[in-house]
Amino acid sequence: MPHFRSPLPSAVAFFVIAIIFVGSISTAARARDITVFAAASLTNAIETATATYEKETGDTIRLSLASSSTLARQIAAGAPADIFISANEKWMTWLNDQGLLVPGSRHDLLTNRLVIVAPKDSNLTPIKISNTSDLTALIEPSDRIAVGDPDHVPAGIYAKQALTSLGQWETVAPRLARTDNVRAALALVERGEAPIGIVYQTDAGISDNVKIIGTFPENSHPVITYPAALTGDPSETKAMKFLLWLLGDDAGRIFADYGFEPVATTQANLP
Repeated sequence: MPHFRSPLPSAVAFFVIAIIFVGSISTAARARDITVFAAASLTNAIETATATYEKETGDTIRLSLASSSTLARQIAAGAPADIFISANEKWMTWLNDQGLLVPGSRHDLLTNRLVIVAPKDSNLTPIKISNTSDLTALIEPSDRIAVGDPDHVPAGIYAKQALTSLGQWETVAPRLARTDNVRAALALVERGEAPIGIVYQTDAGISDNVKIIGTFPENSHPVITYPAALTGDPSETKAMKFLLWLLGDDAGRIFADYGFEPVATTQANLP
């Protein structure tokens, strides 16, 4: 009897090749996207900015939003980010020290303010924050003050610096509810789970459920700066063009609408 070979191996080979081919197309498509890692406090503003840019250019931007420390560690571990926008200098410098920024691409993008918020229906009234203030007097003995973790979250780091300079850190530190990022701290106050929280002015501005009851003196902490830089392939022109746009006036007006103060201009130079 003639021996017939089973068609199964060739069929399997076809499907394997097809899967590889489709996968390569998918990978190539993703390679054309611009991947931006941005601090959680930028969420609303950066989403509006990227949507505007996508509509104008047809480019696709993929956002990853989290604490600056989390994002920086992911980039250091090999995550494929084209642009990193940090909520403070520390984590951008940390990446730079490891040679993970495109030389000459780092620019300060925005600044912000540090405030105390309370639920919208709270009986707390505005206060002046100074070295004679006692934030623990605003809460009950069993309550906590919501804040991004001062050990690694930029908003929390700024909060610790401000409270230390005002002589309040030792008193306030045991009463903190530490969160993974500033938006989580805001959420605790919005839900009434914390009577007050320390967040950015811009976070308070996007919430209908909190009110600002105090603003930290600018000289109580370093300037709250959001640096941005290229972290991917320096020959990726789409990412470079988007970063230049973020540093320009059109994006600046969008960020200003959300309460940020742009510090970069269209004259910024990139490599």
